[in-house]
Amino acid sequence: MTSPVQTLSKAVTVNDNPFMKPVEWVSLALLAGVILAVLPLMLDGFRLNLVGKYLTYAFVALGLVICWGYAGILSLGQGVFFGLGGYCMAMYLKLEASSVENTKIQSTPGIPDFMDWNQITALPWFWQPFHSLPLTLLLVVAVPVAFAFLISVAMFKRRVGGTYFAIITQAIAAILTILIVGQQGYTGGINGITDLRTLHGWDIRTDSAKSILYFVNGGLLIGCILMAQYVKRSKLGRILVAMREKEDRVRFSGYSVAGFKVFAFCLAAGFAAIGGAMFTLQVGFMSPSFVGIVPSVEMVIYTAVGGRLSLFGAVWGTLLVNWAKTSFSESFPDMWLFGLGALFIAVVLIFPNGIAGLWREHVEPRLFRKAKGLAPVAGPALPHGSPAE
Repeated sequence: MTSPVQTLSKAVTVNDNPFMKPVEWVSLALLAGVILAVLPLMLDGFRLNLVGKYLTYAFVALGLVICWGYAGILSLGQGVFFGLGGYCMAMYLKLEASSVENTKIQSTPGIPDFMDWNQITALPWFWQPFHSLPLTLLLVVAVPVAFAFLISVAMFKRRVGGTYFAIITQAIAAILTILIVGQQGYTGGINGITDLRTLHGWDIRTDSAKSILYFVNGGLLIGCILMAQYVKRSKLGRILVAMREKEDRVRFSGYSVAGFKVFAFCLAAGFAAIGGAMFTLQVGFMSPSFVGIVPSVEMVIYTAVGGRLSLFGAVWGTLLVNWAKTSFSESFPDMWLFGLGALFIAVVLIFPNGIAGLWREHVEPRLFRKAKGLAPVAGPALPHGSPAE
């Protein structure tokens, strides 16, 4: 009997580029051109910094494409990993801003101000590694991925999945938010970690620093897209799709379904953590408001609107939804959340493949009909008419 992975392998490898199809290279070039050239030329510093913030969310959306779109694992707690990555970076920046000279008016100089306000007289042990920048950069990814590994092993080894897993991730996001707010002396509480000034002596508050961080952000995002594309095009990506469609058949074919789910979930957590760290650098603070249920659900909406099966669509969806959120919430602050909810319902019921699906079904065939060698991307679309899960 042919396994689902073998069937998908045959379907995907026919006339397929090993890494990217020409049209995907064009999509990548277009995205890179817009992010790295068009927007910096068109926008002022304030708006460009806003777009930089949007791009940090796009890291989470990329992870959700692999985790949700390809592996079929809906996580409603990606804000947890985004926040952990951001807090790791914020802890390093806060320690650098809390030198003895800068905090000499405190009762205990040399520790963050919120610790001094809460009568803590010594730096906690788990803050000590964040004196080192190389170790911080390692922990930015390692801490969220390790946490994701623990969660996913505990859940997937027991075959917890689907709606139950989504609810559990949501509960974890709520618990972590409560924990951060409750431990004010160690985390900064509801205000988070603020007053961040320098990165290894480089002032990150200036306009020029914000611009440089924007380009670093864009470069890292393109790097993550290429990494996700590699996973998507590899045999591993085909196994993830097969697992999403026929999990039992993949298991009976001898593959470790739990192991592949753990990998997909940890990869998504790693992407989210990078986004969180860049958010802290780009915006200049980190708080529990980016960890909880609401931001986690919003991140899922970014992916759904852009297209949960498209890496480029997820990035465009993130930029579009956040631009709409900024624009409409300035004029209709009370109505925006209703609009966001309506948008998500529309995606679920009307176009489950998101903007990328609409593009692939209605625009791309007309554009490339006469172009030789630029065949439309035949992605693993959802069954026609089926709603997003």
